[in-house]
Amino acid sequence: MNAETWPLRLFKKSVLKQNKFKNITRLLGQTQGLSCLDIGSDNGVVSFFLRQRGGSWKSADLDERSVQCIRELVGDPVYQINGLKTPFLDHEFDRVVIVDFLEHIEDDQAFIQELFRVMKRGGELIINVPHVKETLLRKFRLMIGQTDERHGHVRPGYTRESLERLLGDSFTLVASFTYSKFFSEAIDTLMTFLLGLLKKNEKSQKGMVVSEQDLQKNKKMFKIYSLIYPILWFLGQWDKLVFTSGYMLMAKALRK
Repeated sequence: MNAETWPLRLFKKSVLKQNKFKNITRLLGQTQGLSCLDIGSDNGVVSFFLRQRGGSWKSADLDERSVQCIRELVGDPVYQINGLKTPFLDHEFDRVVIVDFLEHIEDDQAFIQELFRVMKRGGELIINVPHVKETLLRKFRLMIGQTDERHGHVRPGYTRESLERLLGDSFTLVASFTYSKFFSEAIDTLMTFLLGLLKKNEKSQKGMVVSEQDLQKNKKMFKIYSLIYPILWFLGQWDKLVFTSGYMLMAKALRK
Protein backbone atom coordinates (compact mmCIF):
# COMPACT_ATOMS: atom_id res chain seq x y z
CA MET A 1 0.00 0.00 0.00
CA ASN A 2 1.66 3.25 -1.06
CA ALA A 3 1.12 6.91 -0.30
CA GLU A 4 -0.73 7.44 -3.58
CA THR A 5 -3.44 4.86 -2.99
CA TRP A 6 -4.00 4.22 0.74
CA PRO A 7 -6.49 7.12 1.33
CA LEU A 8 -8.52 5.96 -1.68
CA ARG A 9 -8.66 2.41 -0.37
CA LEU A 10 -9.70 3.69 3.04
CA PHE A 11 -12.38 5.87 1.43
CA LYS A 12 -13.90 2.82 -0.25
CA LYS A 13 -14.29 1.22 3.19
CA SER A 14 -15.83 4.24 4.93
CA VAL A 15 -19.61 4.71 4.96
CA LEU A 16 -19.31 8.21 6.43
CA LYS A 17 -16.64 9.48 4.03
CA GLN A 18 -18.60 8.26 1.01
CA ASN A 19 -21.80 9.90 2.27
CA LYS A 20 -19.92 13.10 3.00
CA PHE A 21 -18.48 13.39 -0.50
CA LYS A 22 -21.80 12.47 -2.13
CA ASN A 23 -23.53 15.27 -0.23
CA ILE A 24 -20.80 17.80 -0.99
CA THR A 25 -21.20 17.18 -4.71
CA ARG A 26 -24.98 17.33 -4.32
CA LEU A 27 -24.61 21.03 -3.45
CA LEU A 28 -21.40 21.95 -5.27
CA GLY A 29 -22.41 21.59 -8.90
CA GLN A 30 -20.00 22.08 -11.80
CA THR A 31 -16.48 23.40 -11.11
CA GLN A 32 -14.87 23.24 -14.55
CA GLY A 33 -13.13 26.49 -15.41
CA LEU A 34 -13.54 27.84 -11.86
CA SER A 35 -11.05 28.78 -9.15
CA CYS A 36 -11.77 26.61 -6.09
CA LEU A 37 -10.54 26.00 -2.54
CA ASP A 38 -11.16 23.09 -0.18
CA ILE A 39 -10.42 23.40 3.55
CA GLY A 40 -10.24 20.64 6.13
CA SER A 41 -9.86 17.57 3.92
CA ASP A 42 -8.38 15.35 6.69
CA ASN A 43 -6.28 12.77 4.81
CA GLY A 44 -6.72 14.41 1.40
CA VAL A 45 -9.26 12.08 -0.18
CA VAL A 46 -11.93 14.79 -0.48
CA SER A 47 -9.35 17.09 -2.10
CA PHE A 48 -8.44 14.29 -4.51
CA PHE A 49 -11.99 13.62 -5.67
CA LEU A 50 -12.89 17.31 -5.90
CA ARG A 51 -10.00 17.81 -8.30
CA GLN A 52 -11.42 15.08 -10.54
CA ARG A 53 -14.46 17.32 -11.11
CA GLY A 54 -12.42 19.96 -12.92
CA GLY A 55 -11.38 23.50 -12.15
CA SER A 56 -8.27 24.92 -10.50
CA TRP A 57 -8.03 23.76 -6.87
CA LYS A 58 -6.05 24.75 -3.79
CA SER A 59 -6.28 22.99 -0.41
CA ALA A 60 -5.69 24.01 3.20
CA ASP A 61 -5.95 22.60 6.71
CA LEU A 62 -4.97 23.35 10.31
CA ASP A 63 -2.79 20.47 11.34
CA GLU A 64 0.70 19.85 9.93
CA ARG A 65 0.11 16.11 9.68
CA SER A 66 -3.18 16.61 7.82
CA VAL A 67 -1.50 19.02 5.41
CA GLN A 68 1.23 16.47 4.74
CA CYS A 69 -1.34 13.72 4.06
CA ILE A 70 -3.19 15.98 1.60
CA ARG A 71 0.04 16.97 -0.13
CA GLU A 72 1.13 13.33 -0.51
CA LEU A 73 -2.11 12.54 -2.30
CA VAL A 74 -2.73 15.60 -4.50
CA GLY A 75 0.61 17.41 -4.61
CA ASP A 76 0.62 21.19 -4.34
CA PRO A 77 -0.75 23.74 -3.76
CA VAL A 78 -1.63 22.77 -0.17
CA TYR A 79 -1.35 25.27 2.70
CA GLN A 80 -1.28 25.10 6.48
CA ILE A 81 -3.52 27.82 7.90
CA ASN A 82 -4.23 28.97 11.45
CA GLY A 83 -8.00 29.43 11.32
CA LEU A 84 -7.71 33.21 11.00
CA LYS A 85 -5.71 34.59 8.08
CA THR A 86 -5.04 32.76 4.82
CA PRO A 87 -2.38 33.37 2.13
CA PHE A 88 -4.94 33.80 -0.65
CA LEU A 89 -5.70 36.88 -2.75
CA ASP A 90 -8.78 39.08 -2.43
CA HIS A 91 -11.71 37.77 -4.51
CA GLU A 92 -9.71 34.74 -5.67
CA PHE A 93 -12.24 31.89 -5.48
CA ASP A 94 -15.52 31.02 -7.20
CA ARG A 95 -16.12 28.01 -4.92
CA VAL A 96 -14.99 27.17 -1.39
CA VAL A 97 -15.68 23.85 0.34
CA ILE A 98 -15.19 23.65 4.13
CA VAL A 99 -15.14 20.09 5.46
CA ASP A 100 -15.20 19.48 9.24
CA PHE A 101 -13.23 22.65 9.97
CA LEU A 102 -15.30 25.38 11.63
CA GLU A 103 -15.82 23.31 14.77
CA HIS A 104 -12.01 23.13 15.20
CA ILE A 105 -11.24 26.87 15.28
CA GLU A 106 -11.72 29.35 18.12
CA ASP A 107 -12.88 32.37 16.14
CA ASP A 108 -15.21 30.99 13.50
CA GLN A 109 -16.74 34.41 12.89
CA ALA A 110 -13.37 35.93 11.99
CA PHE A 111 -12.73 33.04 9.62
CA ILE A 112 -16.05 33.60 7.86
CA GLN A 113 -14.95 37.20 7.25
CA GLU A 114 -11.67 35.89 5.84
CA LEU A 115 -13.64 33.70 3.44
CA PHE A 116 -15.68 36.74 2.45
CA ARG A 117 -12.40 38.46 1.56
CA VAL A 118 -11.00 35.67 -0.62
CA MET A 119 -14.25 34.80 -2.44
CA LYS A 120 -15.72 36.45 -5.49
CA ARG A 121 -19.10 38.14 -5.29
CA GLY A 122 -21.75 35.51 -5.90
CA GLY A 123 -19.25 32.75 -5.10
CA GLU A 124 -20.60 29.57 -3.54
CA LEU A 125 -19.58 28.30 -0.10
CA ILE A 126 -20.25 24.67 0.89
CA ILE A 127 -20.00 23.91 4.61
CA ASN A 128 -19.96 20.53 6.37
CA VAL A 129 -20.15 20.59 10.19
CA PRO A 130 -21.47 18.44 13.03
CA HIS A 131 -25.18 18.96 13.69
CA VAL A 132 -25.88 19.73 17.34
CA LYS A 133 -28.44 17.37 18.83
CA GLU A 134 -28.70 15.86 22.29
CA THR A 135 -29.32 12.13 21.98
CA LEU A 136 -28.60 8.93 23.88
CA LEU A 137 -25.89 8.12 21.33
CA ARG A 138 -24.11 11.41 22.05
CA LYS A 139 -24.33 10.77 25.79
CA PHE A 140 -22.87 7.30 25.23
CA ARG A 141 -20.03 8.77 23.18
CA LEU A 142 -19.17 11.20 25.96
CA MET A 143 -19.31 8.38 28.51
CA ILE A 144 -16.70 6.33 26.58
CA GLY A 145 -14.41 9.33 26.12
CA GLN A 146 -15.38 10.47 22.61
CA THR A 147 -15.59 14.08 23.73
CA ASP A 148 -15.40 17.25 21.65
CA GLU A 149 -11.95 17.88 23.12
CA ARG A 150 -10.81 14.41 22.06
CA HIS A 151 -11.91 15.17 18.48
CA GLY A 152 -10.18 18.58 18.53
CA HIS A 153 -13.53 20.41 18.59
CA VAL A 154 -13.83 23.76 20.35
CA ARG A 155 -17.63 23.57 19.97
CA PRO A 156 -19.97 20.59 19.49
CA GLY A 157 -21.27 21.83 16.14
CA TYR A 158 -24.02 23.95 14.66
CA THR A 159 -27.69 24.10 13.83
CA ARG A 160 -29.05 25.70 10.68
CA GLU A 161 -30.02 28.74 12.77
CA SER A 162 -26.61 29.15 14.42
CA LEU A 163 -24.86 28.68 11.08
CA GLU A 164 -27.07 31.33 9.51
CA ARG A 165 -26.21 33.73 12.33
CA LEU A 166 -22.52 32.97 11.83
CA LEU A 167 -22.73 33.78 8.12
CA GLY A 168 -24.38 37.08 9.04
CA ASP A 169 -24.50 39.82 6.43
CA SER A 170 -21.63 38.39 4.39
CA PHE A 171 -23.34 35.29 2.99
CA THR A 172 -26.88 34.19 2.18
CA LEU A 173 -27.73 30.65 3.28
CA VAL A 174 -29.64 29.12 0.36
CA ALA A 175 -29.80 25.41 1.21
CA SER A 176 -29.15 23.04 4.10
CA PHE A 177 -29.89 19.48 5.15
CA THR A 178 -28.71 16.93 7.70
CA TYR A 179 -27.41 13.44 7.02
CA SER A 180 -25.60 10.55 8.73
CA LYS A 181 -28.25 9.20 11.04
CA PHE A 182 -28.24 6.73 13.90
CA PHE A 183 -26.87 3.61 12.21
CA SER A 184 -24.06 5.38 10.33
CA GLU A 185 -23.08 7.24 13.48
CA ALA A 186 -23.18 4.07 15.60
CA ILE A 187 -20.75 2.49 13.13
CA ASP A 188 -18.53 5.57 13.35
CA THR A 189 -18.65 5.42 17.16
CA LEU A 190 -17.41 1.83 17.06
CA MET A 191 -14.66 2.57 14.53
CA THR A 192 -13.52 5.66 16.46
CA PHE A 193 -13.35 3.58 19.64
CA LEU A 194 -11.20 0.92 17.95
CA LEU A 195 -9.01 3.56 16.32
CA GLY A 196 -8.55 5.19 19.72
CA LEU A 197 -7.27 1.90 21.11
CA LEU A 198 -4.74 1.65 18.29
CA LYS A 199 -3.56 5.25 18.46
CA LYS A 200 -3.84 5.47 22.27
CA ASN A 201 -3.73 9.08 23.45
CA GLU A 202 -2.66 10.64 20.16
CA LYS A 203 -4.61 13.72 19.11
CA SER A 204 -4.15 16.99 17.23
CA GLN A 205 -6.11 20.06 16.21
CA LYS A 206 -8.03 17.78 13.85
CA GLY A 207 -8.52 14.92 16.31
CA MET A 208 -7.16 11.55 15.18
CA VAL A 209 -5.82 11.49 11.63
CA VAL A 210 -5.29 8.10 10.00
CA SER A 211 -2.07 7.95 7.99
CA GLU A 212 -0.34 5.38 5.80
CA GLN A 213 1.89 4.54 8.77
CA ASP A 214 -1.19 3.61 10.80
CA LEU A 215 -2.37 1.25 8.09
CA GLN A 216 1.07 -0.31 7.71
CA LYS A 217 1.41 -0.74 11.48
CA ASN A 218 -2.04 -2.32 11.84
CA LYS A 219 -2.38 -4.29 8.61
CA LYS A 220 -4.14 -7.21 10.25
CA MET A 221 -6.74 -4.99 11.94
CA PHE A 222 -7.54 -3.13 8.73
CA LYS A 223 -7.74 -6.39 6.80
CA ILE A 224 -10.35 -7.64 9.27
CA TYR A 225 -12.21 -4.35 8.91
CA SER A 226 -12.21 -4.75 5.11
CA LEU A 227 -13.78 -8.18 5.50
CA ILE A 228 -16.63 -6.92 7.69
CA TYR A 229 -17.16 -3.71 5.67
CA PRO A 230 -20.07 -5.17 3.62
CA ILE A 231 -21.94 -5.77 6.89
CA LEU A 232 -21.23 -2.21 8.06
CA TRP A 233 -22.36 -0.84 4.69
CA PHE A 234 -25.61 -2.80 4.99
CA LEU A 235 -26.21 -1.46 8.50
CA GLY A 236 -25.58 2.07 7.23
CA GLN A 237 -28.43 1.67 4.75
CA TRP A 238 -30.80 1.39 7.70
CA ASP A 239 -30.46 5.16 8.07
CA LYS A 240 -33.19 5.35 5.41
CA LEU A 241 -35.60 4.01 8.02
CA VAL A 242 -34.78 6.81 10.48
CA PHE A 243 -36.92 9.94 10.16
CA THR A 244 -35.18 12.16 12.70
CA SER A 245 -32.47 14.65 11.73
CA GLY A 246 -28.91 13.50 11.09
CA TYR A 247 -25.71 14.09 13.03
CA MET A 248 -24.02 16.07 10.24
CA LEU A 249 -25.15 19.35 8.71
CA MET A 250 -24.41 20.35 5.11
CA ALA A 251 -25.13 23.87 3.86
CA LYS A 252 -24.68 26.08 0.81
CA ALA A 253 -24.32 29.85 1.00
CA LEU A 254 -23.73 32.61 -1.56
CA ARG A 255 -21.17 35.36 -0.99
CA LYS A 256 -22.91 38.76 -1.11
